[in-house]
Amino acid sequence: MLKIVVLGAAAGGGLPQWNCRCAVCAEAWSDPALRETQASLAASVDGRSWFLINASPDLRAQILATPQLHPREGSLRHSPVAGVILTNGEIDAVTGLLSMREGQPFALHAHPRVLETLAANSLFNVLDPAKVPRLPISPGEPFEPLLPDGRPSGLLVEAFDAPGKPAWYLETAAEAPKPAAGDTLGLTLTDRASGARAHVLLACAALTPDLAERLRGADLLFFDGTLWRDDEMILGGLSQKTGRRMGHLSISGPEGAMALLGDLEIRRKVFLHVNNSNPVWLPASPERAAVEAAGWSIPRQGEEFAA
Repeated sequence: MLKIVVLGAAAGGGLPQWNCRCAVCAEAWSDPALRETQASLAASVDGRSWFLINASPDLRAQILATPQLHPREGSLRHSPVAGVILTNGEIDAVTGLLSMREGQPFALHAHPRVLETLAANSLFNVLDPAKVPRLPISPGEPFEPLLPDGRPSGLLVEAFDAPGKPAWYLETAAEAPKPAAGDTLGLTLTDRASGARAHVLLACAALTPDLAERLRGADLLFFDGTLWRDDEMILGGLSQKTGRRMGHLSISGPEGAMALLGDLEIRRKVFLHVNNSNPVWLPASPERAAVEAAGWSIPRQGEEFAA
């Protein structure tokens, strides 16, 4: 059985963002039940060895809150985390790697563009390459990540290019840089034994015909839910960038995720990487009601899904 645990569901900055008191953050400052850490997943087919999908800045707190990732009793040094698979090079996807610097063996899988970014930053040298090999991902070429002892994991991973953009901290001009292959990856996760399958797209700027066909009929989909509407950040006085400028397809509207994915016969649909400004966080909001009426869910930290 393919199991996926939500380690965090919020976009960069979490909920509430440390310096924000927008309408949604104001509610989260008052109500701890609304608070959420930054987006990351953990996937496993045996319930013992887990692969992280991105390593958020909140990773240590997420591990503390996730019993599945606790060290095994009776072992001096142990972790169920067998590897990390990066879907992009954004800060909220890679910073948690710095919390994994304690000499524990695991494999780091990422597109060569992301590996180049990590190699250019000496901070990531705290991960000893003898224990943490950096393994390139080739989109369209499925691979089975190995466990630290060399045994096959039983998890089959296929990465595919998704519409997106380079990490924002790599931008050098006011206009958006031209996207390139490898900037944003989607993942198809498959249990080799059962054939159960899930798709993960934590950032997505558009739904191309090829991508729509890939997602059609999926058992489980985690999809970019950053903004409710494209001009959300502008209307809230938070930024001058639209969602598309930031590389994200909005949830609502005729060209939003709910409309574009509504006829693809996907069994379970989950929004992830939800920005602190997004009103879908509020359980009583009309936006949350619209999302749920369309068959989507907004997960919380620790929620486990099976495919």
